[in-house]
Amino acid sequence: MNAARVSRRAFLGGAAASGAFILGTRLVPVSVFSADVAAQAAWEPGVYLAILPDGLVQIVAHRSEMGTGIRTSLPLVVADELDADWAKVTIVQAIGDKKYGSQNTDGSCSIRDFHEAMRVAGASARTMLEQAAAKAWNVPVAEVAARNHAVVHEKSGKSAGFGELVATARTLSVPEASSLRFKKPEDYRYVGKPVPVVDLDPIVKGTATYGIDVERPGMVFATIARPPVLGSPLSTVDDAAARATSGVQDIVRLPLATPPYGFKALGGVAVLGNSTWAAIKGREALKVQWGPSPNASFDSATFKKTLMDVVKTPGRVVRDQGDAEKALAGASSVHEATYYTPMLAHAPMEPPMAVAEVKDGKAEIWTCTQNPQAVQDTVAEALGIKAQDVTCHVTLLGGGFGRKSKPDYCAEAALLAKQVGKPVKVVWTREDDLQFDYFHAPAAMYMKAAVDASGVPTSLLARTAFPPIGSTFDAKEQYGGFQVSMGFSDIPYRIPNLRVENNPAPSPVRIGWLRSVAHIHHAFAVQSFTDELAAAAKADRVEYLLKLIGDPRVIDLAAEGVKGARPNPKHPFDTARLRRVIDVVAEKSGWAKKPATAGRALGIAAHYSFLSYIAAVVEVEVNARGQVKIPTVHIAVDPGLVISPDRVKAQFEGAAVFGTSIAMLSEMTASGGKIDQQNISTYVLARQVEAPRETHVHIVPSTAAPAGVGEPGVPPMAPAIANAIFAATGKRLRDLPIRRVSMA
Repeated sequence: MNAARVSRRAFLGGAAASGAFILGTRLVPVSVFSADVAAQAAWEPGVYLAILPDGLVQIVAHRSEMGTGIRTSLPLVVADELDADWAKVTIVQAIGDKKYGSQNTDGSCSIRDFHEAMRVAGASARTMLEQAAAKAWNVPVAEVAARNHAVVHEKSGKSAGFGELVATARTLSVPEASSLRFKKPEDYRYVGKPVPVVDLDPIVKGTATYGIDVERPGMVFATIARPPVLGSPLSTVDDAAARATSGVQDIVRLPLATPPYGFKALGGVAVLGNSTWAAIKGREALKVQWGPSPNASFDSATFKKTLMDVVKTPGRVVRDQGDAEKALAGASSVHEATYYTPMLAHAPMEPPMAVAEVKDGKAEIWTCTQNPQAVQDTVAEALGIKAQDVTCHVTLLGGGFGRKSKPDYCAEAALLAKQVGKPVKVVWTREDDLQFDYFHAPAAMYMKAAVDASGVPTSLLARTAFPPIGSTFDAKEQYGGFQVSMGFSDIPYRIPNLRVENNPAPSPVRIGWLRSVAHIHHAFAVQSFTDELAAAAKADRVEYLLKLIGDPRVIDLAAEGVKGARPNPKHPFDTARLRRVIDVVAEKSGWAKKPATAGRALGIAAHYSFLSYIAAVVEVEVNARGQVKIPTVHIAVDPGLVISPDRVKAQFEGAAVFGTSIAMLSEMTASGGKIDQQNISTYVLARQVEAPRETHVHIVPSTAAPAGVGEPGVPPMAPAIANAIFAATGKRLRDLPIRRVSMA
């Protein structure tokens, strides 16, 4: 189903049991949202809104809250179009159900996919309430208007609260979308205004419910010893000491997953106890031996060399404009470089966990998930039941970054619950989280440009190689697919000869999407190489970057040689907007007034991702001992229409820290197929001392359709930091993390 497609006819109905004015096709209680809505799928929205006879408005949050504020932002759009009083609105967290459209809170797409659906939901309900009032007062509907949770008729002075109009409103026909009257931006009460998130009070007070907080009667706790090398079979298990551990109740074997791994439970040996501590101590007492795996030869250093070598050879062509090879062959001045980014882990504050109950052929799951529908599908497959027989309750998430859209941990809990006949809580430790992640792939990128007398490229060859996400779902896949279009095949420069290739790479571990996905490595390569070309031309970096982008234009990627490219009329790739964020960040950072000095300089990078335009200027200080500090970061952001400015700023402030970790510190490695890092003592994340001291986010006003916000702040950070370090020290950094390089 299209993310925003739910039946127009399903939009409004009645609830005999409660008297509620609720979205649905039949009379149902407020707590029930009819399952037959999806079967009537069309464009217009439904199932997101209920109005009770006392006037209380219930808005369904069908996406997961992990710090982005989405449980507030999407309902705000409904409430604004409805002209509801926010103080009289409650938010209901949706269970997993396809009737809501996509519930995958991933890809920075919640607002951009559902903004229109939420507007239609609010405007349709408002229109019907106005029609109900006009009918009751026998006046033209054009003379009445919804205002602050009531409908008023100025000529007569009459007014009726939303609740008073419910009985009549639910008897009316749903208006056609084409007939709806939407608010003008200047009339917004909540959209674009500073509204606190609805979860702020319980989060601050510590009363909010996260995955770890869920308890069920008779629940037992489980931890699992999983194969340390992907694909290792279980050889022997000596569980005598584990069974003798205080609090341990049982030892259960889980079947081992086979490729393609998808979201399957990895399998292994589970220890169940009367507490998480008992389960952990019991697992420590297990004596498990594993057999050989075809992935046992995976060594990070060797794998890096393989990637660096393969991008020096011709690959699969994904963009071909002009004749790059001929232009390079005849060039008198050529610049080339190879870049590398390491394997990364998600490492959210809250590791994965799930509680499962299985009985009578049905399963109920409580979990911190980004995608409850994926939980339904995954658990159903694991248990051999139907997806509609799996109920997934969504808690708050203590971070996600893409990890919690992959519900292998939910399958583990369900399998154990079925086997032991009790509710089971599976808790992953920090070590589990790092050792058995869906890793962000290591990547190598090769860039080669022919430049004219002024240092401007006349030809560019770009190659990329990385283990693809597709390999998790197809064990034979070695090419990047959609990931190549994430900041690489869509390079926005005006270069007459531009060729982009993708080289193959195997996947010795599970690969998954992490915040900003392949934009991480592609932005690092493209924006670092741009800085190298500017340095060789002795040009101002901002002026050079703008020169490469060229005069403002809407990019037709298909016309510029990108294979399989399709136009996006709602979100055209407009370089005028990219140029604008570069201008803004240069001005706000004082770029022209802060020339580089020994040990202190600014670096810039600009990137288009998730349909948003971002430019970052990072200031670095490098002392005599080679220690790098980041005094200030300036980020200019054009994500189109902004629903919650405070949340946008918070996302980019967080992205500055996340991006700093990637650039400076974080790296996952493997030896003999096993992950080397055990905890955050060795998988290093930016602490307060390494994080930027100040981050200034500058939102560029826009009336364009809303785009992504959660991820696009990450990609420009690493190249901006590396470019600043070069300006301050003369050291050109092409490998991440930067901490591996001596600055002294």
